Amino acid sequence: MNVLIRAPRPVDAPTLAELHVTTWREAYSHLLPEDFFSTEYVQFRHRMWQQVLHQPHEGSTVRIAESGGEPFGFAWAGPSPRDGDTDPPRAHQLYAIYLLAAHYGSGAGQALLDEVLGTAPAMLWVAKENPRAVAFYRRNGFHFDGAEQIDPAAPAITDARMVR
Repeated sequence: MNVLIRAPRPVDAPTLAELHVTTWREAYSHLLPEDFFSTEYVQFRHRMWQQVLHQPHEGSTVRIAESGGEPFGFAWAGPSPRDGDTDPPRAHQLYAIYLLAAHYGSGAGQALLDEVLGTAPAMLWVAKENPRAVAFYRRNGFHFDGAEQIDPAAPAITDARMVR
């Protein structure tokens, strides 16, 4: 399979939104409430990606993986947000990296991670209930630092912070 990693254009916002929703369905449907993927949720992702691509934050990087002109994955990284008065443990954060399940193990996830983070020190939040993702991040030098959080909209998922 020939994979192209590229920077998205503003016109890619709807595609990224739909890809974001689909990859979440594939990865987390078994852990999420039945009504999680509501019309409002899908519309939120569309608004979010419109903003991300039309008004990018300084230091933010988004990349799309595609094959034969069809996007199947993406990664997004940028500056770590402050938590109130607390500085983040790393200045850079991986916000998201997702592939359609049919492309797991293709090497595209690694290529995306390399494009948006390289080997720089960084942090990320991962669902502890996603052993495939945890193993991927460990192979890339990340380890858990003990911080955890639960999203009230997805109480079956515990997000744990990893750093390198």
